[in-house]
Amino acid sequence: MAFSLLPLVVLSQPGMQAEAPPQPAQVEEGVQDSAEESEGLNTTIKEEPEPLDNQIIEGRERPGFNDELPDAIEQENEGAIRAPPPQAFSPDQVPIPDRWRLIEGLGVVEEDLLDPYNQNTYKGDRPINPDKVPWLPIKGDDWFFVLNAISDTVYEPRTFPIPVGIQTTEDPDRLDVFGNDFSNVLSQTFIVGAALLKGSTAYKPPSIEYRLTLAYNVNYVTVPERRVLFVEPSKGTTRLDHFLGVQEAFVDYHFTQFDNDRFDFISIRAGIQPFQADFRGFLFNDQQLGVRLFGNRDNNRFQFNLAAFWRLEKDTNSGLNSVVQSPRDDFVFIANVYRQDFLIPALTSQFTVAYNRNREGDDIEIDDNGFPVRPALLGDLRGRDYDVVYLGYNVDGRVGRINVTGSAYWALGEDRNNFFTGRPADINAQFAAVEFSYDRDWMRFRLSGAYQSGDSDPYDDKETGYDAIFENPVFAGADTSYWIRQTIPFAGGGRAVSVNGRNGILNNLRSSKEQGQSNFNNPGLWLVGVGADFDLTPEFRLSANANHLWFEDTTTLENLRIEGSIPSEIGYDLSASAIWRPKANQNIVMRLSAATLISGDGFRDLFDNLGNQDEYYSVLANVTLTY
Repeated sequence: MAFSLLPLVVLSQPGMQAEAPPQPAQVEEGVQDSAEESEGLNTTIKEEPEPLDNQIIEGRERPGFNDELPDAIEQENEGAIRAPPPQAFSPDQVPIPDRWRLIEGLGVVEEDLLDPYNQNTYKGDRPINPDKVPWLPIKGDDWFFVLNAISDTVYEPRTFPIPVGIQTTEDPDRLDVFGNDFSNVLSQTFIVGAALLKGSTAYKPPSIEYRLTLAYNVNYVTVPERRVLFVEPSKGTTRLDHFLGVQEAFVDYHFTQFDNDRFDFISIRAGIQPFQADFRGFLFNDQQLGVRLFGNRDNNRFQFNLAAFWRLEKDTNSGLNSVVQSPRDDFVFIANVYRQDFLIPALTSQFTVAYNRNREGDDIEIDDNGFPVRPALLGDLRGRDYDVVYLGYNVDGRVGRINVTGSAYWALGEDRNNFFTGRPADINAQFAAVEFSYDRDWMRFRLSGAYQSGDSDPYDDKETGYDAIFENPVFAGADTSYWIRQTIPFAGGGRAVSVNGRNGILNNLRSSKEQGQSNFNNPGLWLVGVGADFDLTPEFRLSANANHLWFEDTTTLENLRIEGSIPSEIGYDLSASAIWRPKANQNIVMRLSAATLISGDGFRDLFDNLGNQDEYYSVLANVTLTY
């Protein structure tokens, strides 16, 4: 038949033979025959294409470019052969059910479970064959299974002020308030996650998803003093602990009736799920039990979240979710909206309203090491209930050549018990952080600043020290920074209380970031920092950061320590890190970082020691393997 001369790519049944390519003279004759034979099959020989919309969409112009669009390019193919009608194809040809099995049918790529670049059913590259798993309650050929596994290894030698135990000490000659400061941490975490989802997995969200993620952590810690790792003085100075936590366990349902031709969607997710309230994780960045309604509109230029979370207890030493304990009487409600190109093009604005309702005033919670965490051992030692509303504005994007990320929060509410006065107090506190960066070829230069309001009068009926719900910020060097990475115990003014929290930037005098309550009687923070990232190769990056830190107001510290005055300067936090990805992907990531804190007058006043040591350091060696 004349149409067999066309260069079509089809899959044929065994036994079919391809015809030899025609000579040039035969092609011309075949074209005439083809036109005559198809005259009755398709009376419309040429259709006028719909005109293209060449107008610039308002609000989507490229910054700094206001010229008119170039003239449209018109292409004419005189004498071109039009596509054949469906009747021209042989009934022996085999249709392809979907694009995932096309490559498999051609024999081009075969499945390899260990190669991340080859197609793999366990990575969701191709759908599940229901015939091979009859025990699964699925129907159709659009169900996918995604398996991921992560190994996260951390070795961390460090120094920080370690108080000498009151009842006993490891060294009988040690009579000072602070003893040796060296400590070791070795932590190994294995994370295994699995998801079963229905959909096309590309360009549009799945219609339904079931996900479960478990994390198993083993940690080993050494310190030079007793009563640091355990409350009992009889226990030693080393600790080996392990825990299995449930980090994700949710169902995600996609409301297909709200979809449009741009694949804007609305979904609801219920169960233990990750959530980050802002771009950098300043307010709430955790994996908690909750319900979340989210989606987007206007070609993804508008996004929204409505979420409610019932906070789970955390394991003390690993920080993982503990589902074997009753959830806390602590609820978080969050509503936020994102708008792209708001205020100016290339800038995304986010508005957030969050409400934290805590009713743990009558609870007494002891952590796994025997230390009280609720209520914190500060002031009158009484439990607290509080209600706090956070009003926030966050921005992320670009202004000309400058990258901008910023957050501002205003906390308003009531604390039922001010632990200084024993009376109710109004909460009125503020927080702001901004980071500017400039890219030049393979280098990025950063300038950071942060402000956390402190409480200037802890004995009045106002609490003006800002605190978050559960922070985990990526800012000013993140966990490479000494101040963000390390926990500094507040010895002498409270028991089992820290000035700051691990992987946190705020000075909040909490008993624990994971298990404690927010505290709005705190000294606050000022931070000014500079940094730079150097992508020397696609596999290798160097980063450096230098931050200068102060307490915003030391009145709270002075009253808890019963000191006349404490200087505000914390000191200089200097850090550097190297990240190597040998395969230029995220499957193997190795990081080595080092940080030092050169203490200022305020830090030395709080943590003076016999050796007059003014510098503290931490080293972080991390290997992450991902499947």
